[in-house]
Amino acid sequence: MEKDNLEQLRYPIGKFEVPEIITNAQLKEWISVLEELPKRLELMVTPLTATQLETPYRPGGWTVRQLVHHISDSHHNSYIRFKWALTEDNPVIKPYDEKAWADLFDTRTAPIQLSLDDLKAVHAKLVYLLRGLSSEQLKRTFVHPDGNTVSTLEENIGRYAWHSNHHFAHIANLIRREGW
Repeated sequence: MEKDNLEQLRYPIGKFEVPEIITNAQLKEWISVLEELPKRLELMVTPLTATQLETPYRPGGWTVRQLVHHISDSHHNSYIRFKWALTEDNPVIKPYDEKAWADLFDTRTAPIQLSLDDLKAVHAKLVYLLRGLSSEQLKRTFVHPDGNTVSTLEENIGRYAWHSNHHFAHIANLIRREGW
């Protein structure tokens, strides 16, 4: 497979880029993406067969099942990071090895409904929290130890809206390519 084609499969909507200025309209749009993801994802993946759920979205990539569980795991971690940043001064967050998590027994074999239900709950709580944050709270920060990068909460809203659309596109593109 050509390198450019593989890169397109890996990043179908491109890589996340933090806008220079994050507007209230942008924040509303990102929060709407987070609000809508659980339902959009469930509608897309629940009709899939067991064989389809075991199909990687790209050569060497995770299966649809692993992607669904990864989205839930990742967004669960993100919710905790928001809480840390709101209750601690510039905390250093704990990263997790997402590839190792994706290889765990539950991620490879558990029914996707477990993660779809978790995603509904986490996103409902997250969206409720985000809609109640003040401008000052949105500027609160945390430090990611990988590269010691500092992120504001408003940037993290954008990052997880992108993450939602990124993995949604992986599955949607696979479904389109396979004609499912």
